[in-house]
Amino acid sequence: MSGILTFLHVLVCLLMIMIILLQTGKGAEMGAAFGGGYSQTLFGSAGPVGFLNKLTTVVAILFMSTSLFLAFLAGHTPTPTKSLMDEPLQQEAPLTPGPIEGSEGGAE
Repeated sequence: MSGILTFLHVLVCLLMIMIILLQTGKGAEMGAAFGGGYSQTLFGSAGPVGFLNKLTTVVAILFMSTSLFLAFLAGHTPTPTKSLMDEPLQQEAPLTPGPIEGSEGGAE
Protein backbone atom coordinates (compact mmCIF):
# COMPACT_ATOMS: atom_id res chain seq x y z
CA MET A 1 0.00 0.00 0.00
CA SER A 2 2.72 2.45 0.92
CA GLY A 3 4.66 1.60 -2.27
CA ILE A 4 1.73 2.59 -4.46
CA LEU A 5 1.18 5.73 -2.40
CA THR A 6 4.86 6.64 -2.64
CA PHE A 7 4.76 6.22 -6.43
CA LEU A 8 1.64 8.41 -6.61
CA HIS A 9 3.32 11.00 -4.38
CA VAL A 10 6.39 11.20 -6.64
CA LEU A 11 4.15 11.45 -9.70
CA VAL A 12 2.17 14.31 -8.13
CA CYS A 13 5.45 16.05 -7.21
CA LEU A 14 6.70 15.93 -10.79
CA LEU A 15 3.33 17.11 -12.11
CA MET A 16 3.31 20.04 -9.69
CA ILE A 17 6.83 21.05 -10.72
CA MET A 18 5.86 21.00 -14.40
CA ILE A 19 2.68 23.01 -13.80
CA ILE A 20 4.48 25.63 -11.74
CA LEU A 21 7.20 25.99 -14.36
CA LEU A 22 4.56 26.45 -17.07
CA GLN A 23 3.12 29.46 -15.28
CA THR A 24 4.47 32.88 -16.13
CA GLY A 25 5.18 35.79 -13.89
CA LYS A 26 2.86 38.76 -13.46
CA GLY A 27 2.65 40.93 -16.54
CA ALA A 28 4.02 38.34 -18.95
CA GLU A 29 1.92 37.49 -21.97
CA MET A 30 1.48 33.75 -22.30
CA GLY A 31 -0.92 34.22 -25.18
CA ALA A 32 1.96 34.97 -27.52
CA ALA A 33 3.29 31.44 -27.05
CA PHE A 34 0.03 30.02 -28.37
CA GLY A 35 -0.47 32.43 -31.23
CA GLY A 36 -2.32 35.36 -29.73
CA GLY A 37 -6.06 34.79 -29.40
CA TYR A 38 -5.78 31.03 -29.78
CA SER A 39 -4.92 30.65 -26.08
CA GLN A 40 -8.40 31.78 -25.10
CA THR A 41 -9.99 28.93 -27.01
CA LEU A 42 -7.45 26.40 -25.78
CA PHE A 43 -7.82 27.16 -22.08
CA GLY A 44 -11.32 28.64 -22.13
CA SER A 45 -12.47 32.24 -22.01
CA ALA A 46 -10.45 33.05 -18.88
CA GLY A 47 -7.19 32.16 -20.60
CA PRO A 48 -4.33 30.04 -19.29
CA VAL A 49 -3.94 31.88 -15.98
CA GLY A 50 -7.23 30.70 -14.49
CA PHE A 51 -6.79 27.14 -15.76
CA LEU A 52 -3.22 26.77 -14.50
CA ASN A 53 -4.11 28.32 -11.14
CA LYS A 54 -6.95 25.85 -10.64
CA LEU A 55 -4.77 22.95 -11.76
CA THR A 56 -2.03 24.04 -9.37
CA THR A 57 -4.54 24.15 -6.52
CA VAL A 58 -5.82 20.64 -7.27
CA VAL A 59 -2.31 19.19 -7.55
CA ALA A 60 -1.22 20.97 -4.35
CA ILE A 61 -4.17 19.45 -2.48
CA LEU A 62 -3.22 16.01 -3.82
CA PHE A 63 0.40 16.59 -2.79
CA MET A 64 -0.56 17.60 0.75
CA SER A 65 -2.96 14.69 1.18
CA THR A 66 -0.42 12.11 -0.01
CA SER A 67 2.23 13.69 2.24
CA LEU A 68 -0.02 13.51 5.29
CA PHE A 69 -1.09 9.94 4.55
CA LEU A 70 2.51 8.80 4.05
CA ALA A 71 3.49 10.47 7.33
CA PHE A 72 0.58 8.75 9.06
CA LEU A 73 1.63 5.37 7.68
CA ALA A 74 5.25 5.93 8.72
CA GLY A 75 4.23 6.87 12.26
CA HIS A 76 1.88 3.94 12.74
CA THR A 77 3.91 0.99 11.55
CA PRO A 78 2.90 -2.22 13.31
CA THR A 79 5.30 -3.52 15.90
CA PRO A 80 6.78 -6.90 15.10
CA THR A 81 5.47 -9.83 17.11
CA LYS A 82 7.79 -11.67 19.42
CA SER A 83 8.68 -15.24 18.63
CA LEU A 84 10.56 -17.89 20.50
CA MET A 85 13.62 -17.18 18.37
CA ASP A 86 13.75 -13.55 19.57
CA GLU A 87 13.97 -14.42 23.26
CA PRO A 88 17.48 -14.63 24.70
CA LEU A 89 18.65 -18.00 25.94
CA GLN A 90 18.42 -18.37 29.70
CA GLN A 91 21.82 -19.00 31.18
CA GLU A 92 22.56 -20.91 34.33
CA ALA A 93 23.64 -18.96 37.37
CA PRO A 94 27.37 -18.32 37.34
CA LEU A 95 29.49 -20.55 39.54
CA THR A 96 30.85 -19.00 42.70
CA PRO A 97 34.59 -18.65 42.47
CA GLY A 98 36.70 -20.95 44.67
CA PRO A 99 39.56 -19.89 46.84
CA ILE A 100 42.30 -18.07 45.05
CA GLU A 101 45.55 -20.02 44.79
CA GLY A 102 48.24 -18.93 47.17
CA SER A 103 45.87 -17.68 49.81
CA GLU A 104 44.95 -19.98 52.64
CA GLY A 105 42.12 -17.82 53.83
CA GLY A 106 44.09 -16.64 56.82
CA ALA A 107 45.73 -13.32 57.45
CA GLU A 108 49.51 -13.10 57.41
